[in-house]
Amino acid sequence: MRSISGAALLIEYAVSRGLSMASLLSGTGLSENQLQDHSTEITLAQEIALTRNVVAALDDEPGMGLMAGLSCHAPNFGVLGFAAMSSPTLRRAAEMVLQYADLSFTFAHHTLEDHGQEFWFIRDDRAIPADLHRFVLERDLAAIATVTQDVLGSRLPMIRAEIAVDPHPIYEMFGTLLGVDKLVFGTERTVLIGNTSALDQPMPQSNPVTARYYERQCADLIQQRRNRTGLSGQVRELLIRHGGVADQTHIAADLDVSVRTLRRRLASEGTTFREVSNETVGLLAEEMLIAGLTVEHAAERLGYSSVSAFTSAFRSWRGQSPGQFARTHRGRATVRV
Repeated sequence: MRSISGAALLIEYAVSRGLSMASLLSGTGLSENQLQDHSTEITLAQEIALTRNVVAALDDEPGMGLMAGLSCHAPNFGVLGFAAMSSPTLRRAAEMVLQYADLSFTFAHHTLEDHGQEFWFIRDDRAIPADLHRFVLERDLAAIATVTQDVLGSRLPMIRAEIAVDPHPIYEMFGTLLGVDKLVFGTERTVLIGNTSALDQPMPQSNPVTARYYERQCADLIQQRRNRTGLSGQVRELLIRHGGVADQTHIAADLDVSVRTLRRRLASEGTTFREVSNETVGLLAEEMLIAGLTVEHAAERLGYSSVSAFTSAFRSWRGQSPGQFARTHRGRATVRV
């Protein structure tokens, strides 16, 4: 489950662009009343459906995601935002945000890597439907820039940015937002690169007592959501975040349990890791094919060694080849994840 805050922000932005509330909420299962209740939680599928409605209504015009991201600020992330703001250093703030990423609105998976004198902030968005890729990439990068401005009081300490989207004149704005002169577009993945020393600068609003309080709040909120969704639901969400390619060792590590415990708890819910994984990968495959990815591209994204292996697996799930499924369903805006 996810906070409705990200969806509410997106709705606010879309309505400001002249879009109707009814069209935005169509097919999401959400109501206007729910948007006003900050305690409401929604599924990833609902947020994807909402985002798809926004992107379709805006004709996926370059720059629209940027504008949406500029409205995001640290307090919009609730306890996670306050935990980041009160952290002792930028490194700890980044680690906190990555650890509790499920409390944010991103659909992508991010990692922070040390490379000597450089740090690399790497984005993995293979699990994001192709028709939403550009919009959510723009939105997330703009949000990262504005939130960093909030917590640091200055722009991101970046050296260069490699961005996995085709160049467009409006994207020169990334240079200003991220504080870099060197922008590289059309890369295989998005990476923000900065000086490692910048990560250890003290935060202007650092407060260890406040930081510990809000970190406990983050941990408690994550645990409450896990208790409500059950372990199989948590595994499904993690598999979606990893693009369907993580094995049970990785998922067990993400959940901070042993593989044996993971198997035992899934069995108590009447399922197995293989069953949950097959179901999730099948749903991701459907989403990719509906969004317009080729069978070859879907197979690659989902980690299959060959198209034939993917085709065989898909046929066992759905009783038809992925090509047949794509021809029948392509262009539909349904979300079943």
